[in-house]
Amino acid sequence: MARSGIAAGANKGHVTEQKERAARPSRSKGKLGKRTALCREIAREVAGLSPYERRILDMIKTGGSSADKRVYKFAKRRLGSHKRALAKREDIKAVNSKMRAKQAGA
Repeated sequence: MARSGIAAGANKGHVTEQKERAARPSRSKGKLGKRTALCREIAREVAGLSPYERRILDMIKTGGSSADKRVYKFAKRRLGSHKRALAKREDIKAVNSKMRAKQAGA
């Protein structure tokens, strides 16, 4: 916050220059690394989808206009949170589109 040089008000105090701070390691917590991404990709390739993920994939394939909402509700019930459900829905959609692209190419 820039100081105004005036003794009163929201920006009171001596005029100073803001010091550029180095990013703390805690800021990068939860960020997906290359190695982890590769391991997860290989595991998904080898193990395939879990039964509930297959069911979500089936809902996406067969569902119509309300498929997104149904998939979300199902995923939320299985995974327990809004954020996880949305992430899983997008993940399975990506798997579906990848499968369709592979099928179209072959």
